[in-house]
Amino acid sequence: MKHIWFVAGTDTEVGKTVVSTALLTAANRLGLQTLGLKPLAAGCEETPDGLRNDDALKLQQAASVWLSYDQVNPIALQAAVAPHIAAGEQRLSAERIVAYCRGALMQRADLVVIEGAGGWRVPLNARETLARVPQLMELPVILVVGMKLGCINHALLTAEAIARDGLQLVGWVANQIDPNMACHDENLQTLKERLRAPLLGSLPWLEQPTCETLAEYLDLSLLLNSDRH
Repeated sequence: MKHIWFVAGTDTEVGKTVVSTALLTAANRLGLQTLGLKPLAAGCEETPDGLRNDDALKLQQAASVWLSYDQVNPIALQAAVAPHIAAGEQRLSAERIVAYCRGALMQRADLVVIEGAGGWRVPLNARETLARVPQLMELPVILVVGMKLGCINHALLTAEAIARDGLQLVGWVANQIDPNMACHDENLQTLKERLRAPLLGSLPWLEQPTCETLAEYLDLSLLLNSDRH
């Protein structure tokens, strides 16, 4: 059985890559063969090998199955702005992104993490948002909630949008991105009561987080036991 999850965030800069690499590391420790994909990335740097995105490189390194960079991140955009703006005259489409993902999925793996870009409704073009990708692939979704002021509203609205798009929220991760967040535990409890999916882990604020350290805070058992993909 192959487990494939789409990792979405309540916003940009909430730790999707931190969580995705921690998920891959936790799965590696269980002896699973893993792949990490970042099919669309804005904010890439020019290198001798071409445009490279730091998040995509981290996913490539965290996975146990090797893929070339172009397979991990087939659409690399230089400007660190919304993808449809960063793309300029290059036309983005959900079907094109899905085709890239399906090509990478031909590699043998037990577990695959496909990381989104920005929030759930980030535009691809005049008609589509990135949410169309997990829709077309019928993927279960893991939501990364950036724990900061306003996170309850952001999380509930995103969960509603995921459900409205006909997809299943199979789990969520609380990632403390504000070390000085007031009433962190109270906010976490409210989210646990209102989000209709299991909490996979609550990641603390760390000065130098690593996927190895953060994997300790995640519990994949509910996902691995219930995921049908």
